[in-house]
Amino acid sequence: MELLLDFLSRFLVQFQTPALAFLVGGMLLAAFRSKLEIPDAIYQFCVFMLLMRIGLEGGLEIRDANLADMLLPAIIAVVVGIGIVLLGSMVLACLPGVKTEDGIATAGLFGAVSASTLAAAMVMLEEQDLVFEAWVPALYPFMDIPALIVAIVLANLYLARKKEGVKAKTRIWPIISSSLRGSALSALLLGLALGLLTRPEIVYEGFYDPLFRGLLSILMLTMGMEAYTRLNELRKVAHWYAVYAAVAPLLHGLIAFGLGYVAHILTGFSPGGVILLAVMAGSSSDISGPPTLRAAIPTANPSAYIGSSTSVGTPIAIAVGIPLYVALAQAVFGV
Repeated sequence: MELLLDFLSRFLVQFQTPALAFLVGGMLLAAFRSKLEIPDAIYQFCVFMLLMRIGLEGGLEIRDANLADMLLPAIIAVVVGIGIVLLGSMVLACLPGVKTEDGIATAGLFGAVSASTLAAAMVMLEEQDLVFEAWVPALYPFMDIPALIVAIVLANLYLARKKEGVKAKTRIWPIISSSLRGSALSALLLGLALGLLTRPEIVYEGFYDPLFRGLLSILMLTMGMEAYTRLNELRKVAHWYAVYAAVAPLLHGLIAFGLGYVAHILTGFSPGGVILLAVMAGSSSDISGPPTLRAAIPTANPSAYIGSSTSVGTPIAIAVGIPLYVALAQAVFGV
């Protein structure tokens, strides 16, 4: 009983962090129909700055890291991304009122990674002095790209089977190429390359790092407002999407946390790294995923997969998931 009370107290403490406060503040502004608007150009700039900072830091650390230490976490990231899509597609296909291609697109979005959720988790860990390997954010594409590829392949195979006598071939490389050219991965990979191959320490320490928390607060405020406004879209489709979006992020995160714990036992993977791995698994793509899936699965209803992700999945992943994994890590690892 004492252990449970300690866990709950640690869990509740996480809600005092600035990232969650700005997210909830944005939702409240939208609920009270505030006329405050964050221009899309500012939102995109914030995303770019956050990903560049994450990429630069990751590249700088990878330069001095033992690549063997990254191998098992990278494999876990790939397995988790693919597993989320396969599991989600099967579960949603069994629910009434859910179209198969909509379910596959939804599972693909939840298998991919949210850059903003990852950034929020990094700030929360730094605020609480929870150490993690700086290369952990570089696991982003290892989970994100395989998840999107599997979702698109599954959808194309399903749609091809619906057309009698049509044998459609799904080409993998165009999917990979499109994902790599997406704005989120492009910024992250550019930062990684610059940190790994050049000497950007002065720019990183003097520009990108000091602005990180302030830009994240703007991003969280924007996401909170969008999450509330997207609720209307979600009401137009089956309510099962809302149930899935509320449960799936936590289930995915806990699975990744368990696998990360195995990596901790085998390779010494840090508790902070385990938390970030769980956060990535529990997030759903908010930048690269939606346009990729819209282009690759045009028959899927964006109100289903984007609405469930933005209005329910992302707030759950940030407001409940991150505090849950932090509190769980503090209880399990004693940090």
